[in-house]
Amino acid sequence: MKEMIYTLIFAGLGILLILLLIFMFLPKESKKTAETMNYVAGVYTSTIQFNDNTIDVQVVVDESRIQSVSLVNLDETVTTMYPLMEPAVQEIASQVCEKQSTDNIAYSEDNPYTSMVILNAVKSALKKAETAP
Repeated sequence: MKEMIYTLIFAGLGILLILLLIFMFLPKESKKTAETMNYVAGVYTSTIQFNDNTIDVQVVVDESRIQSVSLVNLDETVTTMYPLMEPAVQEIASQVCEKQSTDNIAYSEDNPYTSMVILNAVKSALKKAETAP
C-alpha cells in the first residue's frame, strides 16, 4: 500500500514538473499593441521599371498612418501590356492600409512577381517617409 501511495505522489509530481516546464518554455503572446511608425506627412513616390516603361508607386502617409497606395503615371499601354498590375496594386494597398505595415503581405497567386516588385516600391517610398527615432 505504501508503494502505491509513493508511486502516485511521484507520478503527480512528475506531471506537475512537466506542466511547469511546458508553461515556462512556451512562447508568450505579445500583449503590447503594434508599434506605430512615425512618418513625415506627405506624398512619397518610388519608381518601378517594367521593360521601357516607368511607373510611379505613390504612397500617402500622415504622421502615424499609411493612408493610401496607388499608381501614378500609368499609361494606357502599360495597363494593356500588364493587365494584372492594377489589381495587384489594389490588393497590396488594401493589405498595407489595413495592417499599417509591409510585413506579412500575401502575394497574389496570379502574379507574385508583379506583387513583389510593387511591394518593394511601397517599402522604398515608406523609407523616404520615415522619421528618425
